[in-house]
Amino acid sequence: MPLGTLDRSAPPFFKQGPSARSTLAVLTALSLLLMVADTRLGITPPIRAAVSTALYPVQWLALQPVRLGRLGSEYMATVRSAQSVEDIARKGILQQAQRANQVEELLLENRRLRDLLALRQRLQAPEQAAEVLYDAPDPYTRRVIIDRGQLQGVALGAPVLDETGVLGQVTRVHPLLAEVSLLIDRDFSIPVLNVRTGARSVAYGDPAGGGALELRFMPGNADVEEGDLLTTSGVDGVYPAGLPVAKVSHVERRSESAFARIHCLPLARTQGARHVLVLQPLGDQMPPRPPEDAAPVENKRRLLPPRVVPTP
Repeated sequence: MPLGTLDRSAPPFFKQGPSARSTLAVLTALSLLLMVADTRLGITPPIRAAVSTALYPVQWLALQPVRLGRLGSEYMATVRSAQSVEDIARKGILQQAQRANQVEELLLENRRLRDLLALRQRLQAPEQAAEVLYDAPDPYTRRVIIDRGQLQGVALGAPVLDETGVLGQVTRVHPLLAEVSLLIDRDFSIPVLNVRTGARSVAYGDPAGGGALELRFMPGNADVEEGDLLTTSGVDGVYPAGLPVAKVSHVERRSESAFARIHCLPLARTQGARHVLVLQPLGDQMPPRPPEDAAPVENKRRLLPPRVVPTP
């Protein structure tokens, strides 16, 4: 290529445009012109409104993730608050139900204590209140443990009553506790009196009767009917007379047997007694037996009047 044909001018990349000062002066003048025009003529508000209207969909789409995140956080906070309120409400309902049950239990216990106090005022024998702690661990007996013992003056054989009648008898005494055999224990017996007829008999615990009593050795033609009230007869020297014991529930008269089978239901709460009265045995309240005359037989004979023998 000949040297004369070479282009000796600078390439476009290295060409110099307007100077920086010229550009700054032009832009400054244009800015001042636009500010004056906007102040005088109000040109930019329509342009700004058109631009904002055109960009509104883009702005709305850009704000949706933020709005969804905010709604999600508010929803989770609302759910947690509702769950906490629900937990508090459930706890309150449980507490109210527990208090209602306690109120019913306290009302029942208060009524039983009032009945027990009324029974205590009718008794003439010395007594003391006791509380049933638990049932005896022996599964083959029907006994309970009370919180009174020798130190509190509980005697062996002392009658035990609840607000409805005779519950049992103290059969074992410890220093701080006592064991009470219930009426329905298989080894228990108590003399009773039929209030309607006045006939005396003995009631025995009936282990096969599911918590009942049985009048044994009663003749087949005995005057006993269902619903007869049985009370203590007072002839055993243990129980005061007139304490409610049981009611006759069923009478079986068999032609092949000389004795009738008489089943009774105890009036005392043998399954749920809690507060009881422990009486002193009736024998401890009786006056002592007078001592026998210690004079010898010869002295007794001397005190006798002389025997008159008729003369023939």
